[in-house]
Amino acid sequence: QLVESGGGLVQAGGSLRLSCAASRSIGSIGSFNTMGWYRQAPGKERDLVASISRGGVTGYADAVKGRFTISRDNARNTVYLQMNSLKPEDTGVYYCTTRVLLVDYWGQGTQVTVSS
Repeated sequence: QLVESGGGLVQAGGSLRLSCAASRSIGSIGSFNTMGWYRQAPGKERDLVASISRGGVTGYADAVKGRFTISRDNARNTVYLQMNSLKPEDTGVYYCTTRVLLVDYWGQGTQVTVSS
């Protein structure tokens, strides 16, 4: 019920915008407490990259502050992650997630590869 898109192969310094569309079957993202983007690099754990609260408060991992921006379009039921000044270490599978009524939802992930 969460579907990510927008990943791809990009050179270092480039940009990508990821989208996470939530199906109406799980509700409206405007009512969700928090939505987040996680990243899992090869051989590593899945780490939080950015989050946005229902009130619009955002948070970022130190490694992406100033380069990534999370935003939300309630009308489209979609959360975005704008990624600028990409680095090779940003490579990984990006997942969006939210918790609704104590149930955690994860998308299938979208691959981002940054070449040097």
